[in-house]
Amino acid sequence: MRARVPGTASPADPSGDDAGCVEEALRILGVRNLILGVHDASLPAEPDEDVGYGAPGAPSSERFFRFARAVGFNGLQLGPQGLASGEAPSPYESALFARSEAAIALGPLAGEAWQGLLRRETLAALAAARPAGSETRACHDSALRAVHRALDEAWRALEARHARGDARGPLLDALALFEREQAWWLERHLVFEAARTQHGHEDWRRWADGAEAALDPRLFAPGPGEETACRARRAALLARQAARVTLARFAQFVAHEQHRALQRLGGEIGLRLFGDLQIGLAHRDVWSWQALLLEGYRLGAPPSRTNPEGQAWGYRLLDPAGGEAALALLAARMDKLFSEFDGVRIDHPHGWVCPWVYRADAADPLQAVQHGARLFASPDLPDHPALARYAIVRREQLNPDPRTPRHADDWVVSLEPEQLERYARSFDVIVAAARRHGREPADLPCEVLSTCPHPLRRVLERHGLGRFRVTQKADPTDDADSYHPENATAPDWVMVGNHDTPTLWSLLPRWASDAAAPARAARLAQRLEPRPGRREALAARLRREPALLAHAAVAELFLGPARNVMIFFTDLVGSSEPYNRPGIRSIENWTQRVPPDWERVLPERLASGRALDLPHCLGLALRARDPDSERALAPLLRRLERRSDALAAGRCEPGRGR
Repeated sequence: MRARVPGTASPADPSGDDAGCVEEALRILGVRNLILGVHDASLPAEPDEDVGYGAPGAPSSERFFRFARAVGFNGLQLGPQGLASGEAPSPYESALFARSEAAIALGPLAGEAWQGLLRRETLAALAAARPAGSETRACHDSALRAVHRALDEAWRALEARHARGDARGPLLDALALFEREQAWWLERHLVFEAARTQHGHEDWRRWADGAEAALDPRLFAPGPGEETACRARRAALLARQAARVTLARFAQFVAHEQHRALQRLGGEIGLRLFGDLQIGLAHRDVWSWQALLLEGYRLGAPPSRTNPEGQAWGYRLLDPAGGEAALALLAARMDKLFSEFDGVRIDHPHGWVCPWVYRADAADPLQAVQHGARLFASPDLPDHPALARYAIVRREQLNPDPRTPRHADDWVVSLEPEQLERYARSFDVIVAAARRHGREPADLPCEVLSTCPHPLRRVLERHGLGRFRVTQKADPTDDADSYHPENATAPDWVMVGNHDTPTLWSLLPRWASDAAAPARAARLAQRLEPRPGRREALAARLRREPALLAHAAVAELFLGPARNVMIFFTDLVGSSEPYNRPGIRSIENWTQRVPPDWERVLPERLASGRALDLPHCLGLALRARDPDSERALAPLLRRLERRSDALAAGRCEPGRGR
């Protein structure tokens, strides 16, 4: 049964409008954004349209988005949506500009909006051939092959109609407009696709196999005197692989058109869309923009509280000596993102401000990242002399204590105004792009987790940006722990977990039995029950009722000063499986999907306290915020409870517009 605190039951009251009760509760609690995090691959699909990968443009995804709005979310945090490599399908190593083709919804291509370009028989055959189990674990490569087969048929059908003398039609006109508007990045994408097809693989470092292909690894990074030859080679590749180029262009057109439809849906039902500025570069982007990238060093994560060994990501980063050209690439990336989203999550902001780097030629990358350094804060390190040229700070501005680790937050202890300007160059570009598109710094969630070095903290303060507070990482015995929501600030984003952490539901057994269990229950009881006489009883219930413990952990998010709350989909649907295990490559990572029968399963889980009852969490938070006003809030609390009951019964109307 669903968890209730004593005295919260209320009789059924059919009067009143329950649809706006969550919005009203959020307003009273001072929460601006209530965001659901879900990646494209994770979205559910109808069996007769599912090729083993989620698609935001599918009708099943629309129903899930409408459900999210009905639950009370006012925004979606989508993961990076770039085209991923078959060798590394992590969304955080996907293309900067080209959209994922695996996430194209095929059902609409068979419908009226796309003039029935895809035959229903083909769609059924592709869905029937999807790998076993891919309805719960996305399969990137097989889905991509299925999408390409469908797109090939759709394009041939469109060509055939035009060849027969049919009117050019809106689709071809829209495609021509797309080519003109996106030409600045589309050319590089198409040349890469042509070269990849020509060589039979995408490892561009092995393309120079003969005199004709000698230029292929650097077609957009020519050496002295090579510009004309590179231009000619690019044209030759595009002509030689015309069929592949045509399909690649059409695929990007379809992917972008489907995202435009998602934007329209978001505006219609009142869901703001948040994109994701990943810090990693895809293999194709390294090839395309190599002239702007730093040589000799790679980006990683240093040892930290949450990852004591560090993480050797191997990511490339922009060369600080690249000047305006490097910043222009970042500006172009942000302009495209803000043309497609209402806000943008900034992945690993450290990489834009104070990146942790390690030598690219190290035999053991993990050991190298553990002995790395901050790119702009290493003026005289004997093991990294090459970094001295990039130093922004001087030796006297570093912590004088020789025991201070290089990755410590207080490695740099002071900055002068001019130095802060240099540290903030990338973020100044990001924020300027946001303002150009009518957005505010509050629309830029910054994924700052366990570490926040002094330069990064100063840059965030410069723009009034908030950081993440992941409450499951907090020490319940330490009231000063930065992860506790009461220690957040108004611009911060609070959450129980994210895509890199264990799910809330998998934590419950440990939370009820480990050494910190009494302190955890007592702390939550203190947060949720202002009346001392009732606190002990609530703490006891929290220790013996897992469902109540889960909902209390979420209710706590609404009680701090932070105005932004984020919940990952695995916590919403009651999953116990992690979405991603950081630092390792696994076929299990980035693949978990919303249950295909979620519309049946989720109400059952809600009714039995095995999934997140968001209206109930808000009711807990409202009572905790001000028990003296409970009488005045009684009508709202009853509406929240009716909303909760409706969700558990599987009857909740779709979300309304703004």
